[in-house]
Formats: sequence, C-alpha cells, structure tokens
Amino acid sequence: MAGEAVRLLWRFGRRHAATVRLATLPPICAIALFRAEGENLSATAVAVGVAAAWTVACAWRLRGSGQPIPVGVDVAVLVGVCLSVFWTEAVEDTNTGWLRLLLTFACVTWQWHTPLVAGGAAALAAAGGMLAVLSAAGLDSVRTQVWMLVVAGLSRVAWVLVARAARRADGMAVVAERARREAAVAAAVRADERELATALHDTAATTLLMVGVGRVPSGAGWLAGQARRDLERLRSSGGPTPERADLVELLRADVDTAHLTVEFDVPERLALPFPVARAIADAAREAVTNVRRHAGTGRATVRLRGDATALRLEIADDGVGFAVDDVPSTRRGLRESVRGRLERIGGTATVDSAPGSGTVVCLRWRA
Repeated sequence: MAGEAVRLLWRFGRRHAATVRLATLPPICAIALFRAEGENLSATAVAVGVAAAWTVACAWRLRGSGQPIPVGVDVAVLVGVCLSVFWTEAVEDTNTGWLRLLLTFACVTWQWHTPLVAGGAAALAAAGGMLAVLSAAGLDSVRTQVWMLVVAGLSRVAWVLVARAARRADGMAVVAERARREAAVAAAVRADERELATALHDTAATTLLMVGVGRVPSGAGWLAGQARRDLERLRSSGGPTPERADLVELLRADVDTAHLTVEFDVPERLALPFPVARAIADAAREAVTNVRRHAGTGRATVRLRGDATALRLEIADDGVGFAVDDVPSTRRGLRESVRGRLERIGGTATVDSAPGSGTVVCLRWRA
C-alpha cells in the first residue's frame, strides 16, 4: 500500500507532466508556423491545431482527479499528427523539428505518471512510429529518434530515484508513527501506574500507616468505614466516569473522611470536566490528610474561588508548619498526590509554610 509521500509524488507527477506539456506547446506551435512555407501554412496550421487541442485535452485530464487519457491513445494520436508531413510537405520545408519536440516532451513526461513498462513501451512506440513515418517521407531520422529514447530513459531514471526516496520517506514515517504509538501506550501505562500508586498512597497505604505507627488505635470506630471507602476507591480506579462532576460535592465527600473539623468557604456548586474535578478533589483530600497527620491541629479551612474557566482552591491550617525546602524529594504526598495531580490537568500547586506559622496549600487551574 502506497504511503502519503508516494501518493503526493504520483499526484505531483501528473500535474507536472501537464504543466510541462502546456508550457512547451506555444513555442512548438510557433516554430511549426514560422517555418512553414506560404502554400503549406494552412495545412500546417491544421496539423498544429490538432496537436495543440490534443495536448490541452491530455493536460486537462492529467490535472484532474479522474483517470488520465490512456498513454496508448496518446501515442496513437501523436504519431497520427506526424502523418501530416505528407500533405504539409514538412520534409521539403525542413519543418519536422516541431514534431520531434512535441513527441520528445511527451516521451519525457510519460515517465512521470505511468508504470515503468507502460512508459518505456510508449516511448518506444512513439519513437518507432515517428521513425517509420519520416522514413516513408524520405527523411533519415534514426539519430533523432535514438536521442528521443535516451532523453526518455534519463527522465525515467530520475523519476525512479525520486520515487525511491518517497518510498523511503514513507517507510521512515511508518517507523516514526509506530514509535510514537508505542511511546503513547507506554506513557499511558506509566500514567495509569502512577495514578494507581498515588491512589494507593492516598487511601489504603495512609490508613494502614497511621494504624501501624500507632497514631490511630486499631479499634477506632471510624477505621472500618475508612478501610471500606479506601477499597471502593481503588476498585473504581480506571472504571467508567461521567463527563462532568460537581467539584464542591467531591470536596465535601472526600474531605469529610479526613476526621478533622473542616470549615468550608465554597460556592454551592461548581461543575467541571470530571478528570479536572477528580484531580483537584484528590489533591485537596491529600492536603487535608497531611493536616491531620503532620500539622498537630484538628482544624482546617477549605476556600474555593472562581468558576468553570479558572479557579483557586486553598487548604489552610494553623498548625505547626514546616520548612518546605526540607521535604525529601522521595515523599509522594506533595510531589505526586498534590503537585503531580495538578500538573497532569494543566494546573499548579504551591505550598506556603514555615515552622510555627501554619500551612497554606494553593491549587490553581485554568481551562
């Protein structure tokens, strides 16, 4: 199957062949008429008119989107035009040069839009037919017809080289497209793995860690419900999702599970594309979880400003604070669960904190 470069080259070959035949037609016709003797001018003009009309018709079909005129018909008509030498007395007037030019340019341009065998056979038939006509009229034109075949052969060689380069370009494009698809699949797999790891960190891993280090008693009344919600969240990862979601509803549902006293300063509703709303709500949930785990306070404030085109969400606490630059790069909480999620939807996340000054996590997103 031909690639895009080969198809474009084939179209270019047809159009360029039409252009060359049309561009060379006026000087060829002028040569024929200027060299014709007075008594033969009318007959020569008729032959030139037939040749011009046929060339224009061939060029029009070549430049169109349909099938061009069969090259065999083209050869037959042009050799038929050569028969005009018998009533235009072109041999006596040494006015056969325009016919040689007419057929030479036809032989050259056939090589640009025909298969190898068809183009070669057409050139041989045209040269042989013209040689037979001129020989019958008493003119020796063997060398001229040989030169016509040489020029046609050089044209074919050049076209073959260009076509080979086009096929090579198509091959490279196929390899590049395959590599792009493989890279896209690998990136999607990595994104899914990263999102699953982040979801695991934000849910079951955090719950188990808090129980394991003794921050939460194993018999806490809310622990079973939290574990159940964690498992449901992990099961739902990668499943079908709605097109849009209410960010405020997601924030209340997620933050209410953090077992803190949270003050909401939010609008009644803010509908966003589901991936955006989910990412922002998950990042906010992780920020509130960090308040519970590290801030040394039981209160937090969630403030939301903006609309469906741009928004700003702040999670603030008055806890012990921390030095942001001292957080190890291996910690996933801020790096992936907050900043990473916002970056993947085209947003940003910043953390403003200092020891003894509380913490403000600011999430910004713009459509």
